[in-house]
Amino acid sequence: MQMDVASQGAPAVPLVESQPGITSRVALDDGWLSNHDRAVRCALIAFLALTVFLLLFLFRDLDDNRLTSWQWVFANANLPVLLFQLCAALLIAYLLAGSAFRIQEHPITLFVLSYAVATIFWREPEVIVDGARHFAQAKHIEQYGIAYFLTEWGNDVPAWTDLPLIPFLYGIVLKLFGESRYVIQGLSTLLFSATVVMTYLIGKQLWSRALGLSAGMLLLAMPYLLTQVPLTMSDVPSMFFLTLAVLASIRALQTGGAVRLALAAAAIVLAMLAKYSIWLMLTVIPIIALVELVRQGRLVWGRVAGIAAGGGLLLVPILLWRHDLFAHQLSLLHDYQYPGLYRWGESYVSTFLFQLHPFIALMAVVSTFAAAIRKDPKYLIISWMLLLIVLFEIERIRYTMITFPMLALMAAYGLELIQDQITRRFIVLAAVASSLVIAVFGHLAFLQRTSPANLQQAGYYLNAVDQKLIEVYTLPQIYSVINPAVSVPILDLFTNKPIIYRRDAGLENLRVPPQIATSPLRFTWELPDWRFFDESQKSAYSDKVIVVILSDPGQMLPASLARDLTGFTLTKEFREQSGVFRYRTIVQIYQPTKSI
Repeated sequence: MQMDVASQGAPAVPLVESQPGITSRVALDDGWLSNHDRAVRCALIAFLALTVFLLLFLFRDLDDNRLTSWQWVFANANLPVLLFQLCAALLIAYLLAGSAFRIQEHPITLFVLSYAVATIFWREPEVIVDGARHFAQAKHIEQYGIAYFLTEWGNDVPAWTDLPLIPFLYGIVLKLFGESRYVIQGLSTLLFSATVVMTYLIGKQLWSRALGLSAGMLLLAMPYLLTQVPLTMSDVPSMFFLTLAVLASIRALQTGGAVRLALAAAAIVLAMLAKYSIWLMLTVIPIIALVELVRQGRLVWGRVAGIAAGGGLLLVPILLWRHDLFAHQLSLLHDYQYPGLYRWGESYVSTFLFQLHPFIALMAVVSTFAAAIRKDPKYLIISWMLLLIVLFEIERIRYTMITFPMLALMAAYGLELIQDQITRRFIVLAAVASSLVIAVFGHLAFLQRTSPANLQQAGYYLNAVDQKLIEVYTLPQIYSVINPAVSVPILDLFTNKPIIYRRDAGLENLRVPPQIATSPLRFTWELPDWRFFDESQKSAYSDKVIVVILSDPGQMLPASLARDLTGFTLTKEFREQSGVFRYRTIVQIYQPTKSI
């Protein structure tokens, strides 16, 4: 074992615990470097962080992300103000790194901190139209119950290429706590924070507590990920279930035990029911088994058999439940979704340099060399998914996001090459602090100026009007191929009043675009007539407010809609738009003239 000796004879603190497969070393205690030397080192790191930001800002046209590209987010940015904010954030990071209060020293702090950070983004509108599909699926449980959902999944409850677990969980919390977006956001944020803690636990289980703590914190240095937490999507919950499957499998295969084996099997099955893209990533489970076979020998075979048997007992009945639907979905994924990845992709430059803090990518690359030198077989566990992303050329960030905990672990592994604890802590906190500036003052500020914010603000406004029923009309999209009906569930997500959707009115010229067959927005044209938006509710209410959703302020109202608006007056219009996205949702609200 190599050992660095403190200049004053103080005992050194082991930072990477001695385990097979990794060369142990002893880190220097906080007194090894003089305050001056450490300050100089941290100043250089801060300068590097600012320089990297400036380079990315100057070359932001290279960012081809489809949602939060820097060329849109910072199109009208005030660079001096941004630099001031970054400098202030880096100063705070330095003070925290050297303070007696170790902000990332305890897992509970990781959980609370990550939850608090994520709540900042709850103000974000529902910017991805897929959220309408997931909310509508979940609403079937809230409206008609669990039995209906399970019976009609794939029939009256449209499944598209979704698996049932995430909508099921969203539906359960809506039924328990009421129909509110905050309820969904609370669950999604809970799963995100749990993922942060599980990332720490994986790092601790494989190597050391310090490595795990760094990895957990680095999940907060991913601006794109933070913007996804509050959305009604399956991506963040899927990341949770994949990470849970990895952690449970590591513990079960390392230590055995009937309970651990059963939990690992259950976690793997839950992950398989969350998202189809997880299936490929679950090939990491044989990798974990292989690593443990090298470490422990034939003893592991029995544990592998136990997990396989338990998983089979759980999974086979589920597959038999809707084998026809699963077969159809897999065919759709093969024939439509997988080829589409090459048309809808985003570059690795965008994902790993712009949408995540570049320090993560740098340290992850460094970690590959460190693991090779150490001949550490356990490193293959955390690097396997990223290897698959490269081999299969998966360049869509929404499909790579589920692997971000493993990327954080890789970066933390590389970070362990730096022996001084405060320097290491500052690098992590600098990445987090600067990412929060980018995410809050860049990403969030931009998303709040996009057209979906109109649906959000209109929903809040409708909650305050006197009328108890909302009647919604949608006009054809002029600039986009999206079916305008998809905006109705998103509006419903933000209002607590019942909605009637007049699908038959105002859509005389609606036609399915011919290019939709290969579009990622194809699902919007395959949505059913939702039962909870039909006119059966109308008789229960004596008054209503009319909402018209259109794509251009000058769009002409069809004659039939104009007749329906007789006796109503336009009282409010929400017309925010970024000018970036073709899909636009301008919202006009008409109230009875006599009530004004």
